[in-house]
Amino acid sequence: MAGSIAVTIEGGIARLVLSNPERRNAISSGMWRELSAFAVEAARRNDIRVAILRGAGDLAFSGGADISDFDGARSDASGAQSYDDLVESACAAVEALAFPTLALIRGACVGAGAALAASCDLRVAADDAFFAVPAARLGLGYDPRGLPRLLRVFGSQGARQLFFTADRLGAVRGHELGAVDILTTGAEVEASAERLAHRMVENAPLTLRAAKLSIRAAEGAPQHVLAEARRMTALANSSADYREGRLAFGEKRAPRFSGS
Repeated sequence: MAGSIAVTIEGGIARLVLSNPERRNAISSGMWRELSAFAVEAARRNDIRVAILRGAGDLAFSGGADISDFDGARSDASGAQSYDDLVESACAAVEALAFPTLALIRGACVGAGAALAASCDLRVAADDAFFAVPAARLGLGYDPRGLPRLLRVFGSQGARQLFFTADRLGAVRGHELGAVDILTTGAEVEASAERLAHRMVENAPLTLRAAKLSIRAAEGAPQHVLAEARRMTALANSSADYREGRLAFGEKRAPRFSGS
């Protein structure tokens, strides 16, 4: 199967690179499975505080689902449903990661690639990047389970524009809509994403996890997410990190959080 997800973990930051350069980092069936497998592995670890998702090279975050899969895996209604299940499972797994995630976007961020970027908590984009959802030009039905994340990120009118026109929506317009959190030049986009990631790594990880769960619950996640948000909030409030934060504030120094 074409493509792969390269994962490195260093200094509390997991860096995931979508690598399928011959197809503008289109995401193959195997790559969707690798994303889900990363989520399972990440849940077992305590050394990841932030994740950055990006595409290999400078031309694309991702050109979307690898269309070479479609003649086999997505050639009829049954296959289309199974393929949609695979994509939805991976995007939902990224959304549910316990720590903050950010998408570093250069070039094309198209179709299922846009869905994956929207599954991240934050997006940092080069000013010449663009989003597109070309389902209407392929004649395929877009999985309704994926629509809420695009509505949440691009807003109702932005999502309508993406779907109804199938045209490109530039990163500058994405920033105006709130879909892009940091807009910068292509030369600065990687450094901007790294600075943001390192800024989050400095913060108390239990607090970040509790906040992410609370935000997801407020946005309509299943009821168990709210229960977990309450549990994590209580854990943060009784943590060594909370004591360290108070001590550091009193001593006027930077806190040293351990995640405990």
